[in-house]
Amino acid sequence: MVQVTRSSEHAQNAARLWQEHRHAPFPADLRGAELAGTDMVLLDADIAGCVVTWLNNGGTLAPKRSRILQRCIEDLARVIPEITEPAGIQYYQRLRQLALLVSATLPGTT
Repeated sequence: MVQVTRSSEHAQNAARLWQEHRHAPFPADLRGAELAGTDMVLLDADIAGCVVTWLNNGGTLAPKRSRILQRCIEDLARVIPEITEPAGIQYYQRLRQLALLVSATLPGTT
């Protein structure tokens, strides 16, 4: 019997969500958009960079990337309520799930 730890469960869920996210088209109405002072393309790219790094590094992030991820989570809390199109909401909610899964495994976060 294989024991699944909370950490490996997070990694599996994050890897699944990442694959789903990679195949999702970027919402056309958010290309070049800025919501709540946040560039939506840059937000996507920052989170993607943190997630890929975390996946490639066996579930670890350097402190600088951890801070970037935390800032992105804060940004998502501000921008998601301002998104009006269902595809954009779904896209950024999935990014939020990814960011929270990764963040939950990092030291000093809950």
